[in-house]
Amino acid sequence: MKHILKTLIITIILVISVSNLPAQAPPHPNGGASPAGGNNTKVGGGAPIGSGNFLLIGLALLYATKKSVSLRRQAEA
Repeated sequence: MKHILKTLIITIILVISVSNLPAQAPPHPNGGASPAGGNNTKVGGGAPIGSGNFLLIGLALLYATKKSVSLRRQAEA
């Protein structure tokens, strides 16, 4: 019981302390250059995320197919 109570207290303290920490401010959109330079870049660098989404969807479909095939085989046996 003491072990569970200690773990619970430590978990509560960590959750509360993390929720009160301030985050860093985002970087300046054009790398600190003056806006008059006309060289505004997007925050985050403009990395493509579309291919990652397709990869995630493809893996989810593959997993669902494998799961349904294994369930059908189990039902037949």
